[in-house]
Amino acid sequence: MIVSEGHIGRVFVLRLGDGDRIPDAIEAFAAEREVTSAVVLALGGLEKGKLVVGPEDGTVMPPTTMFAAISRVHEAAAVGTLFPSAIGGKPMLHMHGVLGRGEETRAGCVRPGLEVWKIFEVVVIEILGTDLARSKDPETGFSLLGWAPL
Repeated sequence: MIVSEGHIGRVFVLRLGDGDRIPDAIEAFAAEREVTSAVVLALGGLEKGKLVVGPEDGTVMPPTTMFAAISRVHEAAAVGTLFPSAIGGKPMLHMHGVLGRGEETRAGCVRPGLEVWKIFEVVVIEILGTDLARSKDPETGFSLLGWAPL
């Protein structure tokens, strides 16, 4: 287990609109406002893009990623964490969401990108005083959270 204690800093509320792309819009906002670490909560409409929906086989490393294409409007709720990359310090969002349309529900990581449909409300709660960053793990290929610099 890796633990780093921090405290709450600024709190931002964003309203994203048609065509804004997740995670790009949130990472760009964080870079502009110099938010390096945060908890991110969001809800609204998403469409057009892809979700990571799991590895094909959880025993194979690095895993082969499975994607689900999203081509129609879905209701969405998502939660994530934002931490800097160990190299360069760029804000990196790790966010998972649940998307629903009618009787269909999908859950997964938004890293490949999804476009906002009409409105996506985002709350960014800044975490100050942590010393964590994301670094690429050679075994899994994931950008894992660890001590900075890694």
